[in-house]
Amino acid sequence: QVQLVESGGGLVQAGGSLRLSCTASGRSFSSRAMGWFRQAPGKERELVAAINWIGRSTSYSDSVKGRFSISRDNAKNTVYLQMNSLKPEDTAVYYCAARSSGVVGPEYPYWGQGTQVTVSS
Repeated sequence: QVQLVESGGGLVQAGGSLRLSCTASGRSFSSRAMGWFRQAPGKERELVAAINWIGRSTSYSDSVKGRFSISRDNAKNTVYLQMNSLKPEDTAVYYCAARSSGVVGPEYPYWGQGTQVTVSS
């Protein structure tokens, strides 16, 4: 079982930056791949970034590539999403999720409660 708690969301002007954090409970964090998703009102949930268990493999959606960066600190049981050059279309609830395995893949059984990111124009 994994419990995930996100933090760091808020209101920011277009062009600004935010860093989201997700802290996991339990001793298995370092063996799990992690992902950041987002969902805007009326839109489907989107995987924006993922990272493997040791942090050497990452992937990004085309919509955030070059602006967002995912990283992790296994000693702190925490995964981060650094978001730069934010745009109004980045406005969404952002969720942290954990896989059962250490490699990036499609299924994420464990989810946080989400944190709101609002980008004003």
